Amino acid sequence: MPASFQLQSYFAQYTVNVKDEILAGLTTALALVPEVVAFALLAHISPLVGIGSAFVICLVTSVFGGRPGMISGAAGSVAVVIVSLVVQHGVEYLFAAVLLMGLLQMGIGLLRLGKFIRLVPQPVVYGFVNGLAIIIFMAQLEQFKVRDAVGAEHWLTGAPLGLMLGLVALTMGIVYLMPRLTRAVPASLTAIVVVSSLVVGAGLETKSVGDIASIAGGLPRLHLPQVPLAWNTLVVVFPYAVIMALVGLTESLLTLTVVDEMTDSRGRGNQDCVAQGLANVASGLTGGMGGCAMIGQTMVNLESRGRGRLSGVVAAAALALFVVAGSELIERLPLAALVGVMFMVVIGTFEWASLRILRRMPRTDVLVMLLVTIVTAVSQNLALAVLLGVVVSALAFAWENARRIRARKHVDDAGARHYEIYGPLFFGSVQAFTDKFDVQADPAEVVIDFRESRVADMSGIDALNKLTERYQRQGKTLRLRHLSPDCRRLLQNAGALIEVNILEDPEYRVVTDAG
Repeated sequence: MPASFQLQSYFAQYTVNVKDEILAGLTTALALVPEVVAFALLAHISPLVGIGSAFVICLVTSVFGGRPGMISGAAGSVAVVIVSLVVQHGVEYLFAAVLLMGLLQMGIGLLRLGKFIRLVPQPVVYGFVNGLAIIIFMAQLEQFKVRDAVGAEHWLTGAPLGLMLGLVALTMGIVYLMPRLTRAVPASLTAIVVVSSLVVGAGLETKSVGDIASIAGGLPRLHLPQVPLAWNTLVVVFPYAVIMALVGLTESLLTLTVVDEMTDSRGRGNQDCVAQGLANVASGLTGGMGGCAMIGQTMVNLESRGRGRLSGVVAAAALALFVVAGSELIERLPLAALVGVMFMVVIGTFEWASLRILRRMPRTDVLVMLLVTIVTAVSQNLALAVLLGVVVSALAFAWENARRIRARKHVDDAGARHYEIYGPLFFGSVQAFTDKFDVQADPAEVVIDFRESRVADMSGIDALNKLTERYQRQGKTLRLRHLSPDCRRLLQNAGALIEVNILEDPEYRVVTDAG
């Protein structure tokens, strides 16, 4: 593809519905502020560090990412991982870990390992999305708490709680009804403006962004991590960097998959891995926390009709503007309006279709979906939740295929018994395969026909070796026939460890090896 065409195609992603992209970016930026401030406080770092990180990460991934329309920032899933690092070693070690996290992510992308996200089954994706929806919902409940004079947190009660609930309900009502009247302006942005105007104009006393923390400050600057350049430093930060990198890419690539489905388009997973890594390197070099794609803010952007790169760039620019010049205005925004928007995001993010098809799904898939949802919601360790889901799905698949191996038997005119095997021979089906042979009753020559089967792993090879030895002890000969080329290579590579007899036959390749 000519370079000029690629450049033209890239810049075209900035010119799609410019008005909608700008408004979507502004709406997304407003939704980002309380989230990243809360995540920064959770990680025991300054709120300005959280906003600065969100600005850098959102800008870099919007420009270089593999999925236009996807919003990245200082995410809670990464914040959970870094708490102990900050508490035990301080923020400078955090910056070093974020820098190393980014380098690891860039390496994963350059090695084109992002394609392995295709191995994630649909029930795992359902569980992941549902778990994140629950996390987003639970995070909003923190806004219904206040601190007393001694710093202890208490739930809102009485009139303040009623006012908060009323404003949240009003916001949700506007977001729900506005698209039915007009789509000229994003419903979420309209709701935030209307509710904020009502609160400020009527002088209503309710929690605002400023009650969480002040966001006034300056833009991020170059800041090299102030840590010793020693082996001990790497020992401290490397485990955190690995976990952060895996958690960040897991959430980013699965969010990319969800956005692909919503927009009926195809993102570039490996490109996004590199962009996420580049963003985290930039964040680490400017004194920021790590981040990744944020599904809640991405949903806000998509629902506001942000589909191109411009919406993410505008969101990043708006964050910078809020910090430098508009902090006083942003700090007056009522949290009820932002909570209402995020509640609507929760409703839109949760895969309600997964509940409707629950009774029609295989029990294993239901178990996997519930497992991933619960682990995601409880631990907020997305990499662990997805890994568990993939492992359980893989084991269930292996068990199901292990039961499918069959053998058809017949004796030819020469008196040799033939076993025609159907189904793969691998670690899960070895026992069922072995049980199909009657070594003592079989004639002097036995042929195993693998025309409709294949030897998949070392467990299958070992089973053939042991079966050959059993027949040899009885003074009988076991031969293998119609092995596919890859099966022959497996046996040849293990030639020093096993002893089998292969009948020479025309080269044959089983259907599963085609292509």
